[in-house]
Amino acid sequence: MKSLACTPLLFLALTLSAWAEPITKTVPYAIGDTQFEGTIVYQGDSSQNKPGVLMVPNWMGPTAQSVEKAARVAGDGYVVFMIDMYGKEIRPTNRAEAAAAAGSLRADRRLMRERVNAALEVFKEQAGDVPLDPSRIAAIGFCFGGGVVLELARGGTELPGVVSFHGNLDTPDPADARRIKAKILVLHGANDPAVPDEQVQTFILEMRDAGVDWQLIHYGGAVHSFTDPHADTPGRNEYHPLVAQRAFIAMEAFFREIFE
Repeated sequence: MKSLACTPLLFLALTLSAWAEPITKTVPYAIGDTQFEGTIVYQGDSSQNKPGVLMVPNWMGPTAQSVEKAARVAGDGYVVFMIDMYGKEIRPTNRAEAAAAAGSLRADRRLMRERVNAALEVFKEQAGDVPLDPSRIAAIGFCFGGGVVLELARGGTELPGVVSFHGNLDTPDPADARRIKAKILVLHGANDPAVPDEQVQTFILEMRDAGVDWQLIHYGGAVHSFTDPHADTPGRNEYHPLVAQRAFIAMEAFFREIFE
C-alpha cells in the first residue's frame, strides 16, 4: 500500500501540525444503560478504504489532546477510532480523577474487555460511512490504554495486531494469554517506574508460556508517557521526542506487516 510508506513522516513530527486538515466524526454509542462518545479521525483525500486503528487514550480519557494524537496516527493511511472507556459522564480533569476512573476498570477486567470489544464493534459498523476496511483493524493504546488493548487481546478477540505504548503489562490471570490471536507489540520505556522490571519479566514469561507472536522493545532513557508532549514530571511521566519517533516508526513497520 503506497500510503503506508509515507505515514512515518507524520510520526517524526508529533509536535507539528498535520499536513492536511483531518476529518473528525463524533460517534455516540451505548453499552447497556451507559452512554459513550468516541471520535473517528481520518484524512478525506482518499477514495479507497483504509485499515482501521482502534485507539484507547491514556487515563485522562477522550480529550482534545487525544483527538490530536489520533489525527497524528491516522495520517493519510488509516481511519482511527479514539474510543471512550469511561462513559460520557466521566471526564477526568486531574490526576486523582483519572486514577479513580482508570482504577475502577483495572479492578474489573471483565468490564474493561466488554467495553473495548463493544467499541470495536461500533467501529466496524462505521464502514460505509467512512473509508474503513473493517477486515483490517488493529488496536493501539497509550499508558492506561496500552493495558486495555492487551486485555482486548487476552480476551481472544480476533485482530491482526495490538500495540501498547508505555502501558501497564499486568493481568489478573496470565493463563488468559493462551487465548491471544493477535500479534503483540509492546513499546516500553526501560526506566518506567510505573511498569517496573518485575512486571516486565512476568509479562515475558506470560507471552513465552502461551506461545504468542509477540515483541517487546525497551527504550533506554525513557520513562512513562514518553509519546506525550504534555508529560512533564521528570523521572516519571516525561516526553522523549527521539524515543517517541522510534516507537511510532516501530508501530508503522508492525502495521505494514499485519496489514499486508
